Amino acid sequence: MKRQIIDTIEQYSTIIIHRHVRPDPDAFGSQVGLKKLIQANYPDKNVYAAGSDDGQLSFLTGQDRVSDDMYDGALVIVTDTANTERVDGQSYKKGSFLAKIDHHPNVDPYGDVLWVDTDASSCSEMIFELFAEGRDAKGWKLPDESARLLFAGIVGDTGRFMYPSATGKTFEIASELIKYNFDRQQIFAGMYEVERNLLHLQGYVYQNFSIDENGAAYIKLTKTILDQFDVKAEETSSLVSSLGDVKGICAWLIFVEETDQIRVRLRSKGIVINGLAAEYGGGGHPLAAGASVKSWEEADEVIQKVQTLCAGN
Repeated sequence: MKRQIIDTIEQYSTIIIHRHVRPDPDAFGSQVGLKKLIQANYPDKNVYAAGSDDGQLSFLTGQDRVSDDMYDGALVIVTDTANTERVDGQSYKKGSFLAKIDHHPNVDPYGDVLWVDTDASSCSEMIFELFAEGRDAKGWKLPDESARLLFAGIVGDTGRFMYPSATGKTFEIASELIKYNFDRQQIFAGMYEVERNLLHLQGYVYQNFSIDENGAAYIKLTKTILDQFDVKAEETSSLVSSLGDVKGICAWLIFVEETDQIRVRLRSKGIVINGLAAEYGGGGHPLAAGASVKSWEEADEVIQKVQTLCAGN
């Protein structure tokens, strides 16, 4: 499959790469890391990264301005996106050929060619594997900027190599990437340093979360609470893993009230929770998923279902 994707890349002069909405480091890492990889090895090609910019991750990279007419005759690649509803920018449908590169469960097998590897720690890890194939078959080189972005994506999706998704292959790839010329400290600072108001909200989470006898835990962050700490809803993503440090926890939910919905972030230390996320319009990995609900009553339903799952564990 990797060779087929490389052959497809070679056939097109214009390549537009998309990723999912609400990007995380792996979304940007795989998308723009692939863009830089292709540009370095095929300088005559026009390669673009499409999507909305993200202020929190601006230290990593930015996005290109892509108009609808640029899709005419173009190859479109979507990275790190399990289903079409989550693609950032619906113009991705207007290209001549569509490729999907992803490491989430293949619940929506879209595209003319698909490379899905659920054993990969991250989509960035897969892009490195694509580079390795291109290196062996075509003499590809990996530019420093691509290495920086792929490393950031792997770090982000493995929780600094602490999640079970980090395999021996993941560490081998990381050991290769750190040989390139980029500032790892700058990456870690950008990804993990937080403002004081966010730390104060994290303290609130630790002081106010609820947990039952089976280790099912949750915290509700209403708009009132967010305003109290002067934190925007999108900034709470850095707090998702906080409750994972709690001894005895089985799975946890973080509810964040937004203008038109309540976002649900689900995490687990063992039970599979992406099926539950799918019940509420979401999805993700077996132990890390997201969804949304319309009311706090619906949020309570999700809490009860997680408590049931943990009780049966």
